[in-house]
Amino acid sequence: MAFSKENRKGTMYGVIFVAIFAAAATSIAQISFIHNLGISPLVIGIVLGIFYANTLHQHIPSAWGTGITFSGKKILRFAIVFYGFRITFQQIMAVGLSGFTVSLIMLSTTFILGTYLGMKAFKMDRDTSMLTAAGGAVCGAAAVLATEPVLKAEGYKTAVAVSMVVLFGTASMFLYPVIYSTIVAHATGFLHMTPEQFGIYTGGTIHEVAQVVAVPASIPTSVIPAQDVTALGMSAQALHTQMANSAVIVKMTRVIMIAPMLIVLGIYLSMQAKKSGNAGDKLQLVIPWFAVYFVGMAGFNSLDLVPHAIVGTINTIDTFLLTMAMTALGMGTIFSKFKGLGLAPIYTAGSMFIWLVIGGFIVTKAVTAFL
Repeated sequence: MAFSKENRKGTMYGVIFVAIFAAAATSIAQISFIHNLGISPLVIGIVLGIFYANTLHQHIPSAWGTGITFSGKKILRFAIVFYGFRITFQQIMAVGLSGFTVSLIMLSTTFILGTYLGMKAFKMDRDTSMLTAAGGAVCGAAAVLATEPVLKAEGYKTAVAVSMVVLFGTASMFLYPVIYSTIVAHATGFLHMTPEQFGIYTGGTIHEVAQVVAVPASIPTSVIPAQDVTALGMSAQALHTQMANSAVIVKMTRVIMIAPMLIVLGIYLSMQAKKSGNAGDKLQLVIPWFAVYFVGMAGFNSLDLVPHAIVGTINTIDTFLLTMAMTALGMGTIFSKFKGLGLAPIYTAGSMFIWLVIGGFIVTKAVTAFL
């Protein structure tokens, strides 16, 4: 036990050690250049953790290991629950059925595609395939973190999945403004998207919340075409705001869907365990209760009972706790464990990226046309 009499001191020192690294990651993320790239403290935390794991870990007392493990497991679950304070059900309702449908289709198809390609086409193990798929399908690093306890995956596999999120999520952040400015804004017919449609497309297909926020911010209002201003009867500024709001709300809809996805995943894993075991074994249903509590927290937040200033403080603390968890996972990532994976994670994440960009465009156009 982490806080048993014999482990208590080492656990506390380990947690404090992780917190120091997380504080450094938070400070680095606030540097303007890094902040403008949309790189979150979570990503920096895992980089710092990996650096420690492959350079300095032998110089730290082994007793601190229980604190590092506690940060990567228990603190992680706690932080995921309070992630619900970033979402309200009213936000989800605001984008209507079209935004919800795009989110549902892209999440489910991307997760299934990524898992299948990772395991069958590129011969990765199940956990790395599913973690990589979760990162692309839902909400980047936070989704990888939330999926890890359900799979009971090793830390280095989580690091692989997060690195893929960083690589292709960053590529999305630079690609999407180019797609809008050079193609969809001025095209006619099927290739044209209104600002709201492009916002739904952005929120339904880009990995990280920060990256989704960055895309509309990178598109100048002057790029909004006159044909949309005339046809929709709104100013270019209003249409640009509509794009940004739609993108963030659809993205948060995807975020909240991680709870039912993890419950379904838990049921699937239980059925697979039953199938591979003895016929007399009882089915042990694995319910990720932290995901259920996450939805409950979002529901509580929807009641608007807590002052916004306090919610902002909660979210700041929660981001720090998530950074601690990510840092702790990085501290368990030693490069020698990556041997054998080769380029399979890049192929898997790259295939999902193509589906998100092209398939997501088609899905968004089809759904917004019929709903």
